[in-house]
Amino acid sequence: MKKWLLLLMLASPTVARAELVTPAFTSGSMQSTTTTTQEITETIETEVFGGAYSRWSGENILHTSTSSGGIVDTDSVFTVHTAGDPFTLEITTRAAGVVETIDIDRTIETSATTTSLSVFSQ
Repeated sequence: MKKWLLLLMLASPTVARAELVTPAFTSGSMQSTTTTTQEITETIETEVFGGAYSRWSGENILHTSTSSGGIVDTDSVFTVHTAGDPFTLEITTRAAGVVETIDIDRTIETSATTTSLSVFSQ
């Protein structure tokens, strides 16, 4: 008998009712301030590569060579064209490889502040 009574109680519908809640405040406000900071540290390393380079320039100068290798060959000969006249000679050579290295170290710091205000009433 107790089993039937329990089963009948569980199977019968029940109604759930919500109670009305009245807030205890009439108005108010809330303010929030958030501050964020960020620090970025970066290093930029750059290597500039170049090819082999050989050049000569001058005045009153002649260049002779028996090979086709240019001024860097051991058989390259520079002679004064007109003896007794002034002359200039400039020879520039560079091997292939790293021509320039650039290193940049920097730190970026940022800061942001956000303030919000909420006003409410009923």
